[in-house]
Amino acid sequence: MTNPFQLLGISDDVVNAVKDLGFENPTPIQEQSIPVLLEGTNDFVGLAQTGTGKTAAFGLPLLELIDFKSNKPQALILCPTRELCLQIANDLKNFSKNVANAHVVAVYGGANIMQQLREIRQGVQIVVATPGRMLDIIGRKAIDFSGVKYVVLDEADEMLNMGFQDDINDILSTTPDDKKTWLFSATMPAEVRRIAKKYMNEPVELTMGTKNTGNVNIEHEYYIVRARDKYAALKRIVDFNPEIFAVVFCKTKLDTQDVAEHLIKDGYNADALHGDLSQQQRDKVMQRFRERNMQLLIATDVAARGIDVNNVTHVINYSLPDEIESYTHRSGRTGRAGKTGISICIINSKEVGKIRQLERIIGKQFTKAELPTGFDVCEKQLFSLVHKVHNVEVNTEQIDQYIPRIMDEFAELSKEEVIKRFASLEFNRFLDYYSKAPDLNAAVAEDRNERDRVRGNNRGSEGYTRLFINLGSVDEFTRGDMLSFICNNAKIGGKSVGKIDLKGVYSFFEVEDDVAEKVFEGFKAVEFKGRNVRIEKSGDGGRDGSDGRPRRDGGERRSGGFGGERRSGGGGRSYGGDRRSSGGGERREGGNSGGGFRDFSGRKREDRGGSTGGSGRREGGSREGGGERRKKW
Repeated sequence: MTNPFQLLGISDDVVNAVKDLGFENPTPIQEQSIPVLLEGTNDFVGLAQTGTGKTAAFGLPLLELIDFKSNKPQALILCPTRELCLQIANDLKNFSKNVANAHVVAVYGGANIMQQLREIRQGVQIVVATPGRMLDIIGRKAIDFSGVKYVVLDEADEMLNMGFQDDINDILSTTPDDKKTWLFSATMPAEVRRIAKKYMNEPVELTMGTKNTGNVNIEHEYYIVRARDKYAALKRIVDFNPEIFAVVFCKTKLDTQDVAEHLIKDGYNADALHGDLSQQQRDKVMQRFRERNMQLLIATDVAARGIDVNNVTHVINYSLPDEIESYTHRSGRTGRAGKTGISICIINSKEVGKIRQLERIIGKQFTKAELPTGFDVCEKQLFSLVHKVHNVEVNTEQIDQYIPRIMDEFAELSKEEVIKRFASLEFNRFLDYYSKAPDLNAAVAEDRNERDRVRGNNRGSEGYTRLFINLGSVDEFTRGDMLSFICNNAKIGGKSVGKIDLKGVYSFFEVEDDVAEKVFEGFKAVEFKGRNVRIEKSGDGGRDGSDGRPRRDGGERRSGGFGGERRSGGGGRSYGGDRRSSGGGERREGGNSGGGFRDFSGRKREDRGGSTGGSGRREGGSREGGGERRKKW
């Protein structure tokens, strides 16, 4: 039976090498692009998602077109990162292992340049390079590109995003005008379109799927949490997926290192990958991840480019990327080579709009998921352990010598007792940790009616009365805690309580209309940690305050512009003057003359007429690796 790659025009020597690697059938982009590229007469633009087999799509035709009797460079492949450079070079070496006199050299920064120069001098037909190191070698006049027939720009969008435009111009100026240029990219922003027009002559364009869309094999989910709960949410996602093998993306090198260190400290098999690591450190981290000796790789966008690791089950966006297109590259780390994968975003309620933007761009619906409860996690871990015990491979020859002693140890225990104790070895750890686990899911208003309801402009769902209570998350309440607190004091059943919106220092909840008065009666003399608990009907001058009427805070409000003062009997707070809250810190509104300062969560900001204090972090975030910015949120 003829191999499908042979039908595309690939020679037997290369096909046999591809078969040895375990590839039986070409991917869609390989099937479409290989016949076109084998002609060797056209410039080419290939747009396909990461993980769809682009390296073989251009690598296999190159091996058929190059004259391996000559030891001069005939093909140049440019890519953005060291990891991707090494991956492409290794793939080409594997594809050409049966081809006589085939030489591929990887040229990248962070490695010994003298060794790379020696390999070039010994003769090479294909050079795979990152732009910076390639310019260095060209500057030393150590390579002759006058015989180059093919230039491949792989991950072109990322090279431009990292600021390599000028470097690419300088490198391509040393190659012949009649060369053929093949450009491959996962997304097609305007910058890539411009480079295609500049360096190509009527290129054949192949688009697999819709431009900028995501891999169809990837499911997209998002969890909404409070900012302070993000790390706890990450741990819960990992614990709920015992077999997880994931890449976790952070915005900055500092965040990457911080998250990795916390995970390691908490007993997870994790490590960080970012630009501050030496090449030796990066190689060591990647080797551990490829060999699955590490469960979680915490990485920045730039460092993770070129990670080609099979069977990554999840991509977790601990922080959403600054550039929209970067999400496509991130999610492409999973669902590779026809496998399925899950891309997860951990966001706060203000970032729901970004999720909607991503849905429009990649053409896929995101699923809003709820973080599992502590009970759910414990149950999942228990049965994961049961499956492991059931499926474990028993080395009879080695274990038999210990069986008599083991049986003696368990002689007084029944079969059920032995099973319980083995299961409890791992289960108890999670049970202890999650016994009082809070609900980490944060409420979010996803449409206008819901937003109005949260602001107090709605009188509650039909058949329900919406009420205000002066307790919230700063009092260490979860929604479950609040439900119990309401039911116990009002002497009503949980079915009578509707939606609960937990805020910082206050909350809203709904109860059935016919029990509303019972709730008011039940809370007439209730205290919480020495404070009177107040229940008010939403919109009746309570904390919603959207109707402009005075708020009933047990105090008074004195007008007087920003310098005026509002005193609250319950919490000792004042607007315009001093507002003290449990978080500490200050917030100045209006500089020195505007009036007063506010205490929120410990971060000091000068909002009106002042300057932002604290860390001075920029809104847009920073991009590791430098370069120009592209489309923002």
